[in-house]
Amino acid sequence: MKIQAVKTHLLEIPFHDGGKGEGIGPTTWKQLDLLLVEVHDEQGNVGWGEGFGYFVTRSTRGIVDRLIAPTLVGETVVDVPAWNRMAQRRLHLFGRYGVTLFAISAVDIALWDLAAKRAGVPLSHLLARGGVRPSAPFYASLVRYADPALVARIARDALDDGFTSLKLHEIAMPELDAVRSAVGPDVPISVDVNANWSFEETEAFLPTLERLPTWWLEEPIFPPEDGTRLARLRGRGVPIAAGENWSTSVQFEEMVRLGAVDVLQPSVTKVGGISEFLAIADLAEAHGLPLLPHSPYFGPGFFASLHLAAALDQVRELEWLYVQPEAWIAPIARSQRQPWHVDVPTTPGIGFEPDPVVMERYRVE
Repeated sequence: MKIQAVKTHLLEIPFHDGGKGEGIGPTTWKQLDLLLVEVHDEQGNVGWGEGFGYFVTRSTRGIVDRLIAPTLVGETVVDVPAWNRMAQRRLHLFGRYGVTLFAISAVDIALWDLAAKRAGVPLSHLLARGGVRPSAPFYASLVRYADPALVARIARDALDDGFTSLKLHEIAMPELDAVRSAVGPDVPISVDVNANWSFEETEAFLPTLERLPTWWLEEPIFPPEDGTRLARLRGRGVPIAAGENWSTSVQFEEMVRLGAVDVLQPSVTKVGGISEFLAIADLAEAHGLPLLPHSPYFGPGFFASLHLAAALDQVRELEWLYVQPEAWIAPIARSQRQPWHVDVPTTPGIGFEPDPVVMERYRVE
């Protein structure tokens, strides 16, 4: 496919979560920041991608606009993973992780969208090694509330909405105990502390988390790439999960070699896109590790994650950010067959088509 144009779009869509928006990000978090990348080929097809957002979309956009688009326009891309490796080599001077990889992820997703559209098939069919699942299961991923009564109420709300499993971002035991008391003993609860605990604190908390019980403990320590210490926390009653802040299959391979985790959590908008995600899936399969991807976004990254879940048996469940956006950038179809499954689009590509009214209303420069 010959690339004719690359366009970037920034959107900011406010959301409501019932809390103060404090505790996870560097500042108050009350809106979805989206970087959408639009790639056109010579046949008139349009591919859509997304680079990880939250607070850095302008920086990621700068990488796409200044360092990727000028070399991609006019280029013929035959092999998307090969393009991805070339882009990583070209840009390694600017860092192997962070916004550089977020930008590559966005373009990679768009190129895979184009490849599937040119082939006339849904992306899941292009990626599948066997059968394709028609829908993907989700758990509710709650923001941090730091308020036992409030987080217990929101957890009950999520169950009333039809979710059957929860992930909490609380970092103190009173909040975790409050949720367990509110939802009963049988609802699976995982805990993501966003690397807020020390190794010693995590060791001290593990017996309590085991009694909770905890489905998995995500990113307990800082830095999140300290694979040696993560490995020392395994086998102590609570499965250890990490990966949303690792990039490229190279880093995942190193963590697997160290025996760092029981569960791998690549994020398609951060890890290097679909190409790197597929390499990580191969790694997971070779070592018998499940994938529970980081996926709290609702743009092309969400749709790409859906197709990866449909195509890859290693993906067990996806993450639904339990907030209410003021608007949806694209419609998402909940399954009518199973509670909190989302149907995988059957149109060619990833199935993402942005709402032009939402694009215009929430666009920022």
